[in-house]
Amino acid sequence: MEGMTHRWGMSRFVGRGEAVGLRLGVDPLVERWLWSRGYRDEGEARSFLRPSLSALHDPALLPGCERACARILEAMSRRERIVIYGDYDVDGMTASAILYRVIRAIDPEADVSTYVPHRLDEGYGLHGEALRALAGEGARVVVSVDCGITAVEAAREAKEAGLDLIITDHHNPPAHDDPLPDAYCVVHPRVGGAGYPFGELCGAGVAFKMAWCLATTSAGTERVDASMRLVLLDCVALAGLGTIADIVPLRDENRVIAKHGLARLRSTEIEGLGALIRASGLEGEEIDSEHVGFVLGPRLNACGRMGHAREAVELLTTARGERAAEIARELTRLNEDRRAEEARITGEAIELTLRNGMGGDATRAIVLACEGWHPGVIGIVCSRLVERYHKPTILLNRDGDQLQGSGRSIDGFNLHGALVACAGHLTKFGGHDMAAGLAMDGSAFEGFVRDFLAHAEEHIDSSMLLPGLDVDCEAGLGELTMDAAHCFDSLGPFGRESGRPRLLMRRVVVDDEPRPMGSKGAHAQITVVDGGMRMRLVGWNWGERVSRIRRGDRVDVVVTPKINRWRGRVSVEGELRDLRASLT
Repeated sequence: MEGMTHRWGMSRFVGRGEAVGLRLGVDPLVERWLWSRGYRDEGEARSFLRPSLSALHDPALLPGCERACARILEAMSRRERIVIYGDYDVDGMTASAILYRVIRAIDPEADVSTYVPHRLDEGYGLHGEALRALAGEGARVVVSVDCGITAVEAAREAKEAGLDLIITDHHNPPAHDDPLPDAYCVVHPRVGGAGYPFGELCGAGVAFKMAWCLATTSAGTERVDASMRLVLLDCVALAGLGTIADIVPLRDENRVIAKHGLARLRSTEIEGLGALIRASGLEGEEIDSEHVGFVLGPRLNACGRMGHAREAVELLTTARGERAAEIARELTRLNEDRRAEEARITGEAIELTLRNGMGGDATRAIVLACEGWHPGVIGIVCSRLVERYHKPTILLNRDGDQLQGSGRSIDGFNLHGALVACAGHLTKFGGHDMAAGLAMDGSAFEGFVRDFLAHAEEHIDSSMLLPGLDVDCEAGLGELTMDAAHCFDSLGPFGRESGRPRLLMRRVVVDDEPRPMGSKGAHAQITVVDGGMRMRLVGWNWGERVSRIRRGDRVDVVVTPKINRWRGRVSVEGELRDLRASLT
């Protein structure tokens, strides 16, 4: 029989016999799951079950926030031109839209516009040339969103051009002995002395806290009027999109923003967002984090990857009626182009990985460069290779004697820290622990590969190369009831550090031969029994992996409970996460 395909982590593991003691009025299995996730206090557990907007921290605590808001409101009163300088991913787009919409809600005549660098022509981050051009066009205040925390040179050029630069960002700040950019102010949850109570906001989350502070400061009271409240609720929807798409940990404020943001998507008054939902076939659906990650997010990102992100920003800010529908349709078309390009590059990258001997045990990371790799797509392909080989991966497009690309990491390996260690080879880089962008001269590539692989060898233990699978708690097959499944469903949104439940069922018996699913048999279904109870398990991409499982085998399985609705029938089934022969 096939062995397990993950490293089963049980540091938080709770067995069926363990007393929990929470009194939450929910299914006992769900209480056990909450206990295993670290919610040992009833108050904390209730806050998780019912995340409230009132749990958001005071935006005045965000370093630099009040100073930034005062300058923006001053610029509005003086009719100075304000430019919101964003990034070309979902986080940057939604952050730009949040500040734009609140500024316009405070003053519909405000001289405010947005600027998004072109991914291919300019690349990520603040650019001195663009800032000088904006100053030449009359801008007095530039507010960066989702970028700028390491842009020391660009900040200097902005100051020389007469701009008041306000940097809002969430990416890793410079090392302790390196200076922050010399900007008018820096708004970042992890700088400024003691910092902010929660340091894991995304760019849109930071922008939302800024927008909230702008609204209350302008109103002169902590309670805004009804019209501004509706605007802020729509901004929660935008911040929820950015939070989920940027894969930040879904806990604390991020969980609140994501939960309420998803709920607001169903009734948003942002016409462009509604048009995107309709073009994506989600009208009337209960939109969840998977819809954001696999349907809405990729369409918005496709604009920045395959075209220019300014159209996506327009969709989220000023687009109305037919113009909104037109942009939404175009994003769908661009996403199809992106998928085709992704498939081509993925095939080439896998071939190159094998050719360079990086797919096996010889290296603990993958670093590749090739001509003709679309810079807007290779970040996604990095993720595909990480999924396939479970190694940190950097892919670079070679354009003449210049290389530019992206990297993705695995849990436990700080990608940004690795790039800092190899900074001597790079002309530019930025990002965080799990994802980064970088550029270098072609002549530096061999040295970079050597040093990056050496760094990975030093910092990656061999056990880290087997994907981890945290098992939350043990469950009996009979405990996976419809009530429990409905309760688990209500606990979303799910994402990083708040994944779907993973329940271990021991010594269940395979009741029939595994059957293939899908047109190409890529998936499989297995029926298991235990104590008179029977359940169907579905294994996505398990078509080949179950070939040696036989009827009557006794197995341990890790599953995520799901509600299956098919032809009017509703049942509970398990989504198979891993399987092994029973050890006892």
